[in-house]
Amino acid sequence: MEPEAGDHGLAFRSLHSGSGEMKLRKRKSTLYVNTQEKRSQRGGLLGESIYLVLFTVALRILNCFLVQTSFVPDEYWQSLEVAHHMVFSYGYLTWEWTERLRGYTYPLIFASIYKILHLLGKDSVQLLIWIPRLGQALLSAVADVRLYSLMKHVGNQEVARWVFFCQMCSWFTWYCCTRTLTNTTETAFTAIALFYYPLEGSRSVNSVKYSLLVALACIVRPTALIPWVPLLFSHFYQEQRKRHLTLRHFLPVGLITFSLSLIIDRIFFGQNLGTFYGSHPWHWYFSQGFPVVLGSHLPFFVHGCFLAPRRLHILLLTVLWTLLVYSMLGHKEFRFIYPVLPFCMVFCGYSLAHLKAWRKAALSFLLLSNMLLALYTGLVHQRGTLDVMSHIQQICPRGPDPASASVFIMMPCHSTPYYSHVHCPLSMRFLQCPPDLTGKSQYLDEADMFYLNPLSWLQQEFRSNASLPTHLVTFSVLEKEIRAFLTSGSYERTAIVFHTHWPEGRTGSHIHVYERRLPGSVATGGSEL
Repeated sequence: MEPEAGDHGLAFRSLHSGSGEMKLRKRKSTLYVNTQEKRSQRGGLLGESIYLVLFTVALRILNCFLVQTSFVPDEYWQSLEVAHHMVFSYGYLTWEWTERLRGYTYPLIFASIYKILHLLGKDSVQLLIWIPRLGQALLSAVADVRLYSLMKHVGNQEVARWVFFCQMCSWFTWYCCTRTLTNTTETAFTAIALFYYPLEGSRSVNSVKYSLLVALACIVRPTALIPWVPLLFSHFYQEQRKRHLTLRHFLPVGLITFSLSLIIDRIFFGQNLGTFYGSHPWHWYFSQGFPVVLGSHLPFFVHGCFLAPRRLHILLLTVLWTLLVYSMLGHKEFRFIYPVLPFCMVFCGYSLAHLKAWRKAALSFLLLSNMLLALYTGLVHQRGTLDVMSHIQQICPRGPDPASASVFIMMPCHSTPYYSHVHCPLSMRFLQCPPDLTGKSQYLDEADMFYLNPLSWLQQEFRSNASLPTHLVTFSVLEKEIRAFLTSGSYERTAIVFHTHWPEGRTGSHIHVYERRLPGSVATGGSEL
């Protein structure tokens, strides 16, 4: 191929520079550069080694089955219970749904899964429980791989490796990433969107993709926008074609996604609004929340903040901004700051990459401390409220009379899942705790009135033997207070379920199941779980 005339002129001028020295200008073929970039981005799955992807997926699936404990009620009551009611037309909707304070987009995902299982005739209770969680595990695995890919671009292979290690061994990520919480999906979308965000050094910039993922995260949980405020402003500030970015990318994506959300909510007569439960001091996230969520990663995060390159300071600003904004809200929970945890792992990775002599000790410390905490919180702490549902499944009526059995759950409201973990039209009831929406002073909900005097409340509520439920479920700490009611109603304890909650207040280390035994009745048999 003969060079063009313009190329001769450029070469001549480069040879005769003002300094009089001969300088050779390096030139690369466009075809060669494109081929190299394609090779670097080519991989088995998600642009990465198929072995890395399969390892990540396998670990998250294992993660899913090794988390058998309860975290917060929203894991079921704002997702699976709503989906079960949508598909099977029975169940229970909490006050947020009856008052139209929630959006149906997120539970619609699980309702689609339930509908497919129902059409295939595979809607067994175990599949209804585990398939949604396995779906969350796969989404989290994609987010893990995307975080690794991002760090290969903006850092290097070594930094990416240590960021990936920190992400995979984080106890809080292990504890949350397979749960059917809006925070889980919000975090996964945030990590994947960061892969397409125009960070300096990133080679996967795509404004449409990252803005679409941010919009989807906001539909799932409106507060997902909080961590993205500094990132969006940074992108807008650095973008030269601001009008093009706004009109061609941000605005269309926002209109399409939020219009879709409004249409879905309109169909199911709901909308997205926020509610608060309880309050904490303003410094709670800095003094308790953030240190607990990071766990043993905290010193490495602090160390990495001083080592990470300047171009990643926007991620640190995002973390601080998110903590400050959530600190201004009265109601605070650990899971609310979960979406910024992958950002923190970036700085932890830089810390490990710079450690040389102490690296083995640091890795052993991180792995051991996080593994012990992950296994305890995933397999031991607060598992009874899930295990007891297996016992309630056995109470489901098998004969022609569906009203032959009934269950009353005498625990703090929403302690257990409900019909999504039973999947039969069993008559069930639990203590109600809707907030006061009328402005009454000294308002007490049903659960509050029950715990003021459990024995008196039960005696007034069930005045006749005909109204007594066949089964009672309660924490062990309540047994002494209601023993007279149990005796008069001919209740016998049939199961003791291990729970391991700190024995204080209304909860205890065990859950007891009682069955009403009348003369001539057939017992279902006792068990200890």
